[in-house]
Amino acid sequence: MAQIQPFRGLRFKSDLDLQKVSTPPYDVISPAEQAAYYDMSPYNVIRLEYGKVLALDNDQQNKYTRAGETLQAWLEEGALVQEQAHTLYLYEQVFCMADGSKKSRKGIVTLVRLEEFSKKVVLPHEETLSKAKTDRFSLMSTTDCNFSQIFSLFVDSERKISTQLKLIAQKPCDIAFTTPEGIEEKLWMITEVSVIKLLQAAFEDKQLFIADGHHRYETALNYRNALREQNPDFKETDLFNYVMMMLVDMDDEGLVVFPTHRMVKDIADFDAQKIVAGLSESFEVQTLPFINVSDVEKTLATLIDQKAFAFYTGKQTYTLLKLKQLDAMNIALPDKDESYRNLDVSILHTLILDKHLGIDMANMANQTNLTYTRDPQEAIDGVNSGAFQCAFLLNATKVFEIKDVSLANEKMPQKSTYFYPKLTTGLVMNKFR
Repeated sequence: MAQIQPFRGLRFKSDLDLQKVSTPPYDVISPAEQAAYYDMSPYNVIRLEYGKVLALDNDQQNKYTRAGETLQAWLEEGALVQEQAHTLYLYEQVFCMADGSKKSRKGIVTLVRLEEFSKKVVLPHEETLSKAKTDRFSLMSTTDCNFSQIFSLFVDSERKISTQLKLIAQKPCDIAFTTPEGIEEKLWMITEVSVIKLLQAAFEDKQLFIADGHHRYETALNYRNALREQNPDFKETDLFNYVMMMLVDMDDEGLVVFPTHRMVKDIADFDAQKIVAGLSESFEVQTLPFINVSDVEKTLATLIDQKAFAFYTGKQTYTLLKLKQLDAMNIALPDKDESYRNLDVSILHTLILDKHLGIDMANMANQTNLTYTRDPQEAIDGVNSGAFQCAFLLNATKVFEIKDVSLANEKMPQKSTYFYPKLTTGLVMNKFR
C-alpha cells in the first residue's frame, strides 16, 4: 500500500515573514488577490505557483519559464534553503468556526510514492479537467518542484499514527505564524530515524483518498511517466517517482468539509413556479419565509440525512426540497454505485439541475449556466442582485461518503467538497530534480 518517504524540503529563510511570502492554494486565488500577493513581498510564493501572464509572453518566455528562473534565483541567493536532513513534517492548523469555536487539524507532510489509480493505493473522488492538468504540467516541466501539498486522507483505525502525532505535538513547534485570515500555522520537523520508520511502517497497509489536489496528482503521474520515457535507466528511488502530500486521518477532530452552493443564470424561459411544480414529483415541497442565511443553514442541518435542499429565487421566501424516495435515483442512474446515488450533490445534479433546468454534465464542466460558491450569502446576494436566476443551498458531503465513492471507483460531480481550511502554499516545497 502507501509508501511514504522523508525528504529535504525547501523552506524560506528564517528572516522572511511567512505571512508575507505564503498564499492559499493557487486555484482559490482571484486576479485581485494574485496582484495583492505580488505586492506583499518580492519573495511571495505566488511568483512560483501562480505567476502573472504578461502581454508579450510567448513559448520561450512566459509565466512558467519565469517561475523556473525565479526558483533558481531564490535558491542561489539563499531566499530558499534546503533541509540538511531528510525530514517528515507535522503540520497543524488552528482555526475558528463561524460559531466562535476553535478547531485543530493535524497531518503529516511527506513524499508519497506515485501509483496509478488502478492499483487502488491512491484513490480519487473527483473528475479532472485537461486544461488545469496542462497548466500544472507546464509549471512542473520548468521547475521540477512541488510548491504545494496534495491533501489526502487515510483511515487510522488502530490510532498508531494519531498517537505518534500527539506525542510529537507535545514538543515546541519549529515554525509558527498566523495567516492574514487568522489561521494559526505550526510545523514540527521530524528527523528521528526511529520515528520516521515507525510512521513508514504504519502507512504500509493504508490506502490514501485524495481530498484536494486531483489535478496535481494526475499531473505528477504524467510527468513521472514522461521522465521515465526520457530516462530508461531511471531508478525507483528517483524523487520524480514521488509527490508531496499532506496526510490527515479521516477521524481527525479538525477535519471540516463545507458545502459548495450552486447559482444558476441564463436559463431560457426560466419559470420558478413551473420548476417547483415539476420538482414536486420527486421532492416534498415546502415554501418558507426567508429570514436570513443562518436560518436556512440551520433548517438544512436538521435534515442532513434527508437529502434536503433550499431553492431560492428571491421575494423573501425559499422552497425547501426533501427527496421522497431514493428509488428516483436508482431509476435515473441504474449503472451508478449506491454510494454515488446517495450523495446530495448527485441528487441535486441529476434530479434537479439536469432534469428540470437542462444543465447537463458538459454544461456543469464549462460553467455555462452554473456558478459555484462556498458562501451561502453570496449565493443569496447573487439572486437578489439579478445576476442569477436562482440558487440552491445544500448540506456538506460527509467524509465517509468520499471514502465510499472512491472505493466504488466512482467520481463525484465537480465541486462536491470544500475542505477548510485550505493548506498554505509556501511552508514546505519539494524540489525533486
